[in-house]
Amino acid sequence: MQEAEPARVTVTDLACRRGDRMLFARLSLALGAGEAVQVAGHNGIGKSSLLRIVAGLAPAYAGSVSVEGAIGLLDERPALDPALPLGKALAFWALLDGDAGTDHLRRLGLAALLDVPVRYLSTGQKKRAALARLLGQKAQVWLLDEPLNGLDSHAAELTEAIVAEHCASGGIAVIASHQPFRLAGMRVLPLPEYAA
Repeated sequence: MQEAEPARVTVTDLACRRGDRMLFARLSLALGAGEAVQVAGHNGIGKSSLLRIVAGLAPAYAGSVSVEGAIGLLDERPALDPALPLGKALAFWALLDGDAGTDHLRRLGLAALLDVPVRYLSTGQKKRAALARLLGQKAQVWLLDEPLNGLDSHAAELTEAIVAEHCASGGIAVIASHQPFRLAGMRVLPLPEYAA
């Protein structure tokens, strides 16, 4: 069996425009296996837009993005059917992702919630469920949009530890957050207000 190529993300002279407003321009970034970057800046500056462009879900106004490796996106929409119990909602994705592991459910404190409909979960529980789904994807490139929102201090520390483990195993993490995110060796990329 042939080994997968190492993960890589390359962003070259990227620009993002929303309506008449340019959010950012001339943005370049290169990440290799094991590397992480936190995209920082105030609300509305283009952090989430950058992640969606890298994920291939939104067009760039200019520039290019190249990604080697499978992409997993964690954002404010957990992609879990709100009408289903959590266990069934996660099982749907496990069938697609080929992962039926339950170790991460226990670690994330979700094992006792599998019969609870997703719509009744708290914000933090939904965020941890989305992280469980991300772990099941086994994607090499993680795009994390405000991953600590809604989490208590214990869950935030656990999330930081899981991202550190992902990078230590050769994964890449691009973290869009206005909150501090503790991860050794992570670069910070501030998105400045665009000036023409």
